[in-house]
Amino acid sequence: MTIELVTFPAEDLPGWLENQRAEYRAHRIEAGDDEEAATRRADDSQTTYFAGGRPAAGHEVFAVLEAGERIGVLWVGPHPDGLDGVAWVWDIEIDAAQRGKGFGRDTMRAAEDWARDAGYASLALNVFGFNTVARSLYESMGFETTSLQMRKAL
Repeated sequence: MTIELVTFPAEDLPGWLENQRAEYRAHRIEAGDDEEAATRRADDSQTTYFAGGRPAAGHEVFAVLEAGERIGVLWVGPHPDGLDGVAWVWDIEIDAAQRGKGFGRDTMRAAEDWARDAGYASLALNVFGFNTVARSLYESMGFETTSLQMRKAL
């Protein structure tokens, strides 16, 4: 099993952007944002990082291929706060039917290789608290918690 990262086809970007925005919005709501805030954050993200429908400078969107078939998407680029030497995993998505086969781990290793090759010294990401499977994967790969937000419903 070997995955390959290839530049995401330009003709597929509009559909992916629409889906990515909807998923990010839904995740923000699941994490506690109200609908207005989640919508604003999703819209701001796309306006900032995909003006004109293209990735911003330094950002890369890859199709994740296994045996020539697309099984996921990886979006990587500079840290959102502009931290020097720190790359950021903006999004990683492995198709539901392909999960549990090691492709997420392999894709994260490919993200690490991309970051190293691009001259970054470290790789960071955000993972929603409810995503325990992803959190477990990242921890098993040596990622350490650098921030933690908590909330209690009243």
